[in-house]
Amino acid sequence: MSEETPMEVCDLRQQLLDCKGHALVIGGPGSGKTTIALKKAVVCISDGLAPGQSVLFLSFSKAAVARVGEAARIEVPKAQRGMLSMQTFHSFFWTLLSAHAYLLGAPKSLRILLPQDEQAKYGMIKTKDRKEENLEWRAWLQERDRLFREDGLIAFDLFPSNAAQLLERSAHVRRLITQRHPLIIVDEAQDTNEHAWRCIELLAPAAQVICLADLEQQIFDHLPGIGPERIVAIKKSLNPLEIDLGAQNHRSSGTEIAIFGQDVLLGKVRGSPYVGVSAFAYNPKLRTLSAIMRMSIGMLQRAIRKSTGKYGKNVAILTHSGDSAAKISAALNATPKPVRHKLSFDEAEAVLTARFAAFLLEPKRELDRMLDLATALDLLATAKRANGLAAAKQWQVWALAVQAGKVPKAKFVQAVLGVLDGLRTQSFSGDPAKDWTRVKIALRAAGDAHLTEAAKNLDYLIAFNRGKRISGGLGAVWTRDGKYTGARQVLDLALAQDQILGGVDDPPGVQVMTIHKSKGKQFDGVIVVREGRHNGEQMVSSFVWWGDEPPYHRSRKILRVAITRARTHTLMVGPIWPSCPIIGRHKL
Repeated sequence: MSEETPMEVCDLRQQLLDCKGHALVIGGPGSGKTTIALKKAVVCISDGLAPGQSVLFLSFSKAAVARVGEAARIEVPKAQRGMLSMQTFHSFFWTLLSAHAYLLGAPKSLRILLPQDEQAKYGMIKTKDRKEENLEWRAWLQERDRLFREDGLIAFDLFPSNAAQLLERSAHVRRLITQRHPLIIVDEAQDTNEHAWRCIELLAPAAQVICLADLEQQIFDHLPGIGPERIVAIKKSLNPLEIDLGAQNHRSSGTEIAIFGQDVLLGKVRGSPYVGVSAFAYNPKLRTLSAIMRMSIGMLQRAIRKSTGKYGKNVAILTHSGDSAAKISAALNATPKPVRHKLSFDEAEAVLTARFAAFLLEPKRELDRMLDLATALDLLATAKRANGLAAAKQWQVWALAVQAGKVPKAKFVQAVLGVLDGLRTQSFSGDPAKDWTRVKIALRAAGDAHLTEAAKNLDYLIAFNRGKRISGGLGAVWTRDGKYTGARQVLDLALAQDQILGGVDDPPGVQVMTIHKSKGKQFDGVIVVREGRHNGEQMVSSFVWWGDEPPYHRSRKILRVAITRARTHTLMVGPIWPSCPIIGRHKL
């Protein structure tokens, strides 16, 4: 990556501000790509936008959009912020499809097939079998397409392809978009798949397109349609002004975090320490995971305080897999005084369990007791099926038996019936938060392990910061009806709004997540966790990604993303054995 002098970089930035055509801005983490793009937006707005026009800023994650929003409050004058439209690709595609999908033959009223519902439909198909050559998986893909065309129910994965198809077919829709957004800024352009990029390509003849990219942060290239060829396609299609901001670092200025990340990428980690980076090597035979994580958090916070004079407001623990993140979360909860934290994980079962809880809030009649039991069992089975758990099949059998007028004597069925009977005889308060808590208490009091787990899933949902949206919808229904009529529909609407329009869920405190989930985020400090894992032959470092071969370029790219999420300090935590071929035994 080039290393221009400050004067050369200044000239490059001015070239972008003066540019009237398309541009491609390349730079590493914290190099200022977002800042210069926002300055370009200010120039466009200042040159005069017509009423109703705005600059469109597209990114993949809500985290990235939120980060851009924070930068906009600094870089964009208050009077001009209303002319900057910051959206995720999914929210942009939904805007297009919800208004115009009928042009593709879909019903005029379009609804979202929420990820948890989709997962519940194919949850019993193992991840390794979700391939085109698998007949069961192929049948689901065909069914998913039918749901869109005939029922107006569209899955998120179908957003990009159908949006591209819509733009290809309709010059009128293309004109509507480019008239409203004469400048389109594409963040993380290296991660656009073929359909997302096709949408931008179709809009480019009538709008100015600025692409922001970091070639070494393309960590989703294992997904279909994403790869190094994207930058080649951008250059070929747009013939853009190319600006390379090099390896400058503004996110963690005053530290050598970005330098360390770059050295890891290039395989030249030096022997001497890096400012803002440290390591904690432990003997797993002598310390529990709970103790290791607590010590790591303390070490990180002390390092942040030493550097800034105050503890970090938000810190992250980053690991290689969802299972590892769950294990770390359990370790943080393992003592009488748990470490408060937020776990980012596959939430399908938690969200589907919330639909069961919403059903428990809905008004019930003694007359419908057996029908309600069948519905409850069916909802619980659907939640379990999302994770491919065998219990789902048995619960579904019991639900069908109840529908046929036979109530199984199984303890689980009787426990569910007891919860229904108990809540039906109580009157709710009309305070959604209190009533939601009452449902959780009833589930825990049933004395059944599965229902206790369901209550735990409800805790996770509120931890996702969805509570305000859900509570607001339930409160409005209670105000109107004096009861929680249609609580499940209220919940689904709140979740759909959160998926499309919701803000980023990055609360203060400790967060535990995979490295892939951390992309687009930034924290005061991060703990990057390395573990030993068995590859079938021997124990290896978890920093080496499955299937990666020396010199481990893919693994190095992923690790660089984790390292550079920190503003002030990065702490590398790992066992003394096995050793790691990527970072070795360097003292940081």
